[in-house]
Amino acid sequence: MALFISMELKSRSLVGVSVCLLLCFSLSYGTKEDLACLKSIKDSLEDPLNYLNSSWNFNNDTEGFICKFTGVECWHPDEWHPDENKVLNLRLTDMGLKGQFPRGIRNCSSMTGLDLSSNKLYGPLPDYISKLVGFLTSLDLSSNNFSGSIPSNLANCTYLNSLKLDHNRFSGQIPPQLDQLGRLKSFSVAS
Repeated sequence: MALFISMELKSRSLVGVSVCLLLCFSLSYGTKEDLACLKSIKDSLEDPLNYLNSSWNFNNDTEGFICKFTGVECWHPDEWHPDENKVLNLRLTDMGLKGQFPRGIRNCSSMTGLDLSSNKLYGPLPDYISKLVGFLTSLDLSSNNFSGSIPSNLANCTYLNSLKLDHNRFSGQIPPQLDQLGRLKSFSVAS
């Protein structure tokens, strides 16, 4: 009996340690992804008004440091917790940012909201945009200089509730595939 109890306790301890290691590695991986995401965004955009350059300092290694960056909102898997290193929303509105749509955004895998409105972003949106922002519920790219056609691939962003593309230089028709966005409550595309 004593041997059975000892083996059961060792088994539970091993399971507990395994679960703890799994959670620790998965959380640190998420943090590394979000760091890569934000570093890539900062590196890919010109910041003439120094909003990102003055706030986005990656030399800090304390928990939650990226959550203090201008425009970054973070989350904890169980509840709202502003000091976790997982990006929930990125709101970089009206910062004078210049450049093309940042491809590194794909590394912010927990992000549900992206607002890059009222900047000086230009060029076409990537055809594979849903692979970059597939889990967003809100995407605001309004009041920029994006051009070309609106990617039909946006229809694969099935969680979108709000899509704002107005005041850009898009050409062509609105992709009929966007009708498939069953959760979409707000859509604007006017020039």
